[in-house]
Amino acid sequence: MFEGFKSLKSKIRLIFLLTFLLLSFLFIGSLKYDKLKHEENSAMHERLVSHYLYNYYLIHGKIDEAYLESQNFSLIKDKEKVVQIEHFFKEKNKYKKYAVDTYKLQRIILINNDRFQLFLENKNEQQMPLKRMLVFSIVFLLIILLYFWIIKSLKPLSELKNKIKTFSQGNLNIECSSSKKDEIAEVANEFNNAVIMIRELIQSRQLFLRAIMHELKTPIGKGRLVAEMIIDEKNKARLHSIFERLNLLIDEFAKIEQITSKNFKLNTKPYKMTDLIEASIDLLMIENSKDIIELQIINDYSIEVDFELFVLVIKNLLDNAIKYKTETKIIVQMNNHKLAIVNKGPKLEEPMENYYKPFHTSKQGLGLGLYIVKSILDIHHKKLAYRYENGENIFTIA
Repeated sequence: MFEGFKSLKSKIRLIFLLTFLLLSFLFIGSLKYDKLKHEENSAMHERLVSHYLYNYYLIHGKIDEAYLESQNFSLIKDKEKVVQIEHFFKEKNKYKKYAVDTYKLQRIILINNDRFQLFLENKNEQQMPLKRMLVFSIVFLLIILLYFWIIKSLKPLSELKNKIKTFSQGNLNIECSSSKKDEIAEVANEFNNAVIMIRELIQSRQLFLRAIMHELKTPIGKGRLVAEMIIDEKNKARLHSIFERLNLLIDEFAKIEQITSKNFKLNTKPYKMTDLIEASIDLLMIENSKDIIELQIINDYSIEVDFELFVLVIKNLLDNAIKYKTETKIIVQMNNHKLAIVNKGPKLEEPMENYYKPFHTSKQGLGLGLYIVKSILDIHHKKLAYRYENGENIFTIA
């Protein structure tokens, strides 16, 4: 019933709406009660007047019109109107010795006995409860003003929510401090302090990582120059491959740092999946890759991704599959807009979610592979699924 009232504003609206309705019911109920009391008092008054007129007529043989006027009653003397009223009472089966009804918004009393027949108009009308109406009007106005005042007080909360959302999307250059003295302002100021601290921590981390990567580039560059002096071409090629691998790893760490700090803009274009896989295999820098990786292309397809990042995803999955395989080959399947990487090997010992954590305990490597994969797939709005069937680990990107 209250599914639509999950937000704070909705709950406040509901409370004020119920309060408003309750006061409305009380006001309408009080008016109806006044009307019933007025009708009861009028009926009693009319009987007393009728009884007095009858007794007065018995004693004096005439109607006391002065008394009627004092009681705000009038005797209807217009013969044509009398005939119409008489016909009205007869139609309603109220033509009796004593009857009361409303005729053309006039309260008419019929007194019909063996001595006289009278039609009287009761001019006493119900007085509007002006004081009560004024009180209820003031209360209604105060409730409405209070509602808008509270909603206005919550406006900074909506602004803070939008800034937090912006912050969560990677924009660290936000300012949400407040000079007000309420609780929302306190929360905004504390969050602003947290933003400043996080921004400083991220900047210091970025500076630290960039400094390390810069320092690593220097010995790698020197190593490549030294490798050029080696006469043995085979050893020279191996050293070139090693230094190239180190250089690629540094570039990968730079990308990872940008992704994890949410400071990366995707450059997405449509690419053939076969092209992405070939680029990933090249990154692995393994000799005789066809003896290790078997491609099963049921149907090739295009996918809109950031080329460098998505190649890194496939490369890490291939790298893991090669590390933990128990047979010679791993299989890469393409079918129905899904990419599956399959290897024979032991089942994952822990739930998949645990492997998405950075620096997960691993027998080989730093335990960053699936963390990187998950981070990149998240910003591409892609999913990684895992299942174990017939002794095979199957990772699927869809």
